[in-house]
Amino acid sequence: MKDSKAKTFSVTLRVPFHHLDPMHVVWHGNYFQYFEAARDGLFNSADIDFLAFYSQTGLLFPVIRISAKYIRPLRYKDEFVCTARIVEAKRKIVVDYEIRLLPDNILCTTGQSEQVAMKMPDLEIEFEIPQKIRKALEV
Repeated sequence: MKDSKAKTFSVTLRVPFHHLDPMHVVWHGNYFQYFEAARDGLFNSADIDFLAFYSQTGLLFPVIRISAKYIRPLRYKDEFVCTARIVEAKRKIVVDYEIRLLPDNILCTTGQSEQVAMKMPDLEIEFEIPQKIRKALEV
């Protein structure tokens, strides 16, 4: 997580029982829900409403790639912070993630997602993120 000027957003969450797998740790797929909560907060904090933008322009912003590196598992009732940080918004929107266990700030998971602008209804990928979105993300 390099550029301290990049736009970030953090959300504090607690692991619910229904997110656990049979080994009593958070099932790996649930980490993407945590990433989504932070990414949604990031876009909301930048006053980006993708549904309204779609209504105005016909552009959607699907996730085309997402990854996670699991370092330390989360367990039932663990409180943690998930932080999303914009690293690119020119050709695609790239967001880095960190999940840190509270209260000791222990790094548990890192990740990254990529989104593109896609024109509907033809599913045509645009080769640039619209200026309005780039400006809102301050990249």
